[in-house]
Amino acid sequence: MTSTAPDRPLTEPGSGLAGLLDELRWRGLFEDATPGLAPRLATGRSISGYNGFDPSGPSLHVGHLVPVFGLLHLQRRGGRPIVLVGGATGMIGDPSGTSAERNLLDRATLDANVAGIRSQLESFLDFTGPTGALMVNNLDWLGEIGMLDFLRDVGKHFTIPYMLAKDSVQGRLGGGLSYTEFSYMLLQAADFRHLQRTQGVELQSGGADQWGNITAGLELIRRSEGLTADGAERAHALAYRLLLDPSGAKFGKTAAGTSVWLDPGRTSPFAFYQYWLAREDSEVGTLLRLFTLLARDEIEALEAEQATSPEARPAQRVLARDITTRVHGETAAGHAMQVSEAAFSREPIRDVAVLATLHEAVAGFAFSDDDVRGGALAIALVSGLFGSAGDARRTIGQGGFTVNDERLAAPDAAVPEPIAGEWLVVRAGKRRLAVGRRAR
Repeated sequence: MTSTAPDRPLTEPGSGLAGLLDELRWRGLFEDATPGLAPRLATGRSISGYNGFDPSGPSLHVGHLVPVFGLLHLQRRGGRPIVLVGGATGMIGDPSGTSAERNLLDRATLDANVAGIRSQLESFLDFTGPTGALMVNNLDWLGEIGMLDFLRDVGKHFTIPYMLAKDSVQGRLGGGLSYTEFSYMLLQAADFRHLQRTQGVELQSGGADQWGNITAGLELIRRSEGLTADGAERAHALAYRLLLDPSGAKFGKTAAGTSVWLDPGRTSPFAFYQYWLAREDSEVGTLLRLFTLLARDEIEALEAEQATSPEARPAQRVLARDITTRVHGETAAGHAMQVSEAAFSREPIRDVAVLATLHEAVAGFAFSDDDVRGGALAIALVSGLFGSAGDARRTIGQGGFTVNDERLAAPDAAVPEPIAGEWLVVRAGKRRLAVGRRAR
């Protein structure tokens, strides 16, 4: 299955794999690479590269998009992306970036999570053709290795000081680190060697916090496989930058601290679209480079337009439309845009489908016939838009309260007839909106 968003032709910088690192740099994805990677890419020969994903849940979230787009750029330039889901390592836990050991998952749960992740990645990667993406599960090989074989074939190549020196381990030593998690880097190293042997994989990529684990794989391959016939390294590493939001928190969280998921059952297409539409002016240029395939001149033109007309949010609109279309498809993206425009324009909303989406996504509430009979103040309070009756009375008295786009200027003012017999659109001021549905 190919992406639902059009993949634009390569126009910059360079062409083919030789230009991959330059493109990652100007887009802001690149953090580091081993010295041999650039010369290997410059040969123009196709290369297979993999990135690991934790299958501890059935959905990826927007925090995963940096490595996903890294694999997408690799494929667009003629490389073959390998997606490794950690069915085995997901049962162990990775100490990198965590403060506690992860819950262990059973095989049925892992299989369901893997299937969910695969379906989402099909919106980004093409799994067909000679450079078609391949998805593998490390439980298929690590689950077959006995303890003695693992110690003999993998463990003997690493010293304790080497492992203790890794940042991912150092960060957890003070608070306690189980042997299970301590062994994680060896399992990841075994993955790299297995894929190098069986699939000809020469490249592992990952976030900058994975650098220690990635280079452990290089060490294992170097020690057990040696160099190529012409004296070159058999494997290479690529690290992507860690993305933070303007507050310094990990990117991909809402204001409430919850993750923004690719699964529409966890984050609706409307909420997903709104997440991108709400990005700050200071970060939208960076996000356009990271999470779209727009060319440099297109992005710079949008930044210029944004600078002159920030209130219109042109860059945010393009960003939100592009990534929502890629993840959820054109129909869902179009509906999300329609609902967003309805929510934040001053035009009356009468489309029942739009009202239903807003009720689910934007402060939906239920009202009764008694609430309607109670007048403006009763509806204001049940809407949840006001912290107190006094606050509601002030807004009503100042003329800032409407129901179904009719201004109600007195606390006892009559409430208009619900739209289609069941919907009330309540607005307080210019930006606060709630949609009510008659209780059944």
